[in-house]
Amino acid sequence: MKHLHIALWGVLPYLALVVLAAGTAWRYRYDRFGFTTRSSQLHESRLLRVGGPLFHYALFLVIGGHVMGLLVPESLTRWLRISEEQYHAVALTMGGTAGVAAVVGLGVLLYRRVRVPAVRGATSRSDRVTLPLLALVLLAGLTATVSSMTNPYDYRLGVAVWFRSLFTLDPDVGAMAHAPLVYQVHALLALTLFALWPFGRLVHAFTAPLGYAARPYVVYRSRGRAAAPAHPALSAAPGRTPRTPAGRTGRT
Repeated sequence: MKHLHIALWGVLPYLALVVLAAGTAWRYRYDRFGFTTRSSQLHESRLLRVGGPLFHYALFLVIGGHVMGLLVPESLTRWLRISEEQYHAVALTMGGTAGVAAVVGLGVLLYRRVRVPAVRGATSRSDRVTLPLLALVLLAGLTATVSSMTNPYDYRLGVAVWFRSLFTLDPDVGAMAHAPLVYQVHALLALTLFALWPFGRLVHAFTAPLGYAARPYVVYRSRGRAAAPAHPALSAAPGRTPRTPAGRTGRT
């Protein structure tokens, strides 16, 4: 089992990262026009207006919770005089609420993609794999959050230590190998999702329109005030004789 643990928690994360980076660069190089959400709003908008914002806003909260839980060490919260009871109460309340909202929002979007024929027809083969996989990742993470109510396991002393050790290129395999099964399943599903990320519609997460914040204003003119286009024969420069369509000089 020791070699399996090294492969899963010491080698697989870096392989997933390489595939994510290389796949994204390849997709941007050879499929730049496909580097988009492939929006299906024209096919159906009622369910999309409900599931889209609910899923995306909740997902932002879920990502923020992971950043706080995995990157912020326990010593820092202790220095900030935040007790473990307070930290876990906030994490359970906020993380659980955001996780449920993300699962519900994604459920609405998947239901829409299955039940609406036009949307189902616009779904690529890669999306048929990545979207259900994303649902499994969220469900596994939500299960891990709920299990913390009865399981005394402190993920900040295990999973978080392993995650931070990846950035030092010295993975703490034992920290993850001794984590509960639900946390291991959640991590493996997430690594698989990251490896498949560049090959489906999830790649649009890297195309946030940040440039709109710095671009100049676009000035529009009213259609009613737009001047009617002049006839080519009347648009000649002053002092020059206009020419007829046949190329002859017109008489005045």
